[in-house]
Amino acid sequence: MDKEFPIYRKSSNNRNWYKILDERHFVEIQKVGERYFSFEVKAKQYPEMLRIQDMLNCASGFEHIDKGTFEALNSNQSNSS
Repeated sequence: MDKEFPIYRKSSNNRNWYKILDERHFVEIQKVGERYFSFEVKAKQYPEMLRIQDMLNCASGFEHIDKGTFEALNSNQSNSS
């Protein structure tokens, strides 16, 4: 089954938000205290690839979000630098 990327997810603890660009590449926004940090991950090792599959499948600890939610956080992160 082909997936249409990007796909958006968040952690169930509301501290991490993900924009999955493909099956081996995602952008993560992480909340630490009151600050937000963003970084890109390119999966090269098997555990990283499994993590992306868990995100895509909404395995335990991951939930769906929409593009607007991620983009609002990304904008907030950019403004807090």
